[in-house]
Amino acid sequence: MLAFVPAIALSAFWIAGELALVSVALGLPILYLLAGTLKEARAVQKRDIDATTGLPLQNQLETDIEELNAVCRETGRKSALFLIQLEEFEALSQRYGQEAAATLLERLGERFRALVREDDAIYWLGGARFAVLIAPVPHFELEAAIQLASRLQSAAEEPVSVNMQALFLSSAIGFCLSTRSPENTTQSWMKAADTALNEAARNAPSSIRAYSAEMGETSVKREALMREAFFALDNGEIAPWFQPQLSTDTGRVTGFEALARWHHPKRGTVAPSDFLPALQDSGQMERLGEVVLYGALTALKAWDRAGFYVPCVAVNFTAEELRNPKLAEKIRWDLDRFDLAPNRLTIEVLETIVAGSPEDAAARNLAALAKLGCRIDLDDFGTGHASITAIRRFTIERIKIDRSFISRVDKDQEQQRMVSAIQTMAERLGLETLAEGVETAGEHAMLGQLGCAHVQGFAVARPMPFDETLGWLTQHNTKLGALPQIRGGTAI
Repeated sequence: MLAFVPAIALSAFWIAGELALVSVALGLPILYLLAGTLKEARAVQKRDIDATTGLPLQNQLETDIEELNAVCRETGRKSALFLIQLEEFEALSQRYGQEAAATLLERLGERFRALVREDDAIYWLGGARFAVLIAPVPHFELEAAIQLASRLQSAAEEPVSVNMQALFLSSAIGFCLSTRSPENTTQSWMKAADTALNEAARNAPSSIRAYSAEMGETSVKREALMREAFFALDNGEIAPWFQPQLSTDTGRVTGFEALARWHHPKRGTVAPSDFLPALQDSGQMERLGEVVLYGALTALKAWDRAGFYVPCVAVNFTAEELRNPKLAEKIRWDLDRFDLAPNRLTIEVLETIVAGSPEDAAARNLAALAKLGCRIDLDDFGTGHASITAIRRFTIERIKIDRSFISRVDKDQEQQRMVSAIQTMAERLGLETLAEGVETAGEHAMLGQLGCAHVQGFAVARPMPFDETLGWLTQHNTKLGALPQIRGGTAI
């Protein structure tokens, strides 16, 4: 029996060895798989991923561009960077809440992901911006990029259902091909795509722009202008000029509109179409509004002291200014400081602002200012989307008929019919009308015949600095005094 012990022991050792080999054979792949999983987990952990959208963030985009640039340089392959900006996103977030906004971003991220190849990458850059980075390919030209941008834009603008509510957005897209980047650096490529996006957003809703060298030069000039405009606001180079508004019935001044003008020490007068976008891009519109409002109220008080009664001064307010929750209180304080009645300040707003939601901050401010006693004018009437309901809701007192309806009104019967229709609507709603952009005596006369109560434009006077308004008022009042007065149908 003992003779069998070595044999049993040997058999046990052999079996144990086989089991060990089997364990090793099975275990190695499992270990490799586990190692791969852990490696992937560490890679995912390392990547900067947003928890809501499940998309990489800005830091990861910069890292990936750096690596992709190196591949393009070494292989001669091509790529492109797209930036997508969602318009109205902030307004929707305020109206429906952050949870709805997060759902919206998540759905859009899924849509963008479905439009690109597996190797391409989608990023969320925070707020209302996404990025798409195309993996290097042998050929990727402008036409293909435009087609992809169009598909991305269609995906962004298709309504998204959130909590049984359809949400609509418009979008601007700017992109830069790797071959068009000014330099082979991450920052240069990203700045080029951002320049294209800003150009798209500046043009109109649903615009797409591709970066070009000319666009880059324009951007450099605009940035220089932005810096100059910033300092111009501080040193008084940008100030309000004033354009008179007259009654078509009496010829008397019914007000002045304060218009921002920039007199550059070297370049002379800078056109508003040049410097206003620069201030808009640099976030300086509220500062400009403060400068113009202060100058307008100062002028109104100075005209009073000089013995010229100017009923009111009109100041334009942008949507950004009107969304300031402290605006109504600030204006009330400014009027008290200058000892001016609220009805001597006219708030001019565009149709696009009035067409917004009554729950919007701008709408609440307009309601508060109307309640305070300020006059509300609807500017550029006929070019926006304001409804009659919106006009009544915002206590509009006067509509300004856009220049496009005024041009050649004394000679064009179609223009006359348009102005007459606007005039009839205004009268039925109890509103006054003011025709802006009146450039000839003939237009002035015809507008009076059509019943338009007020006119403004070069035919009356060009915008002028405050110092010149005193002389103009003196001259204008002298002319009015020299006209024959009509009493009982007889000139005396």
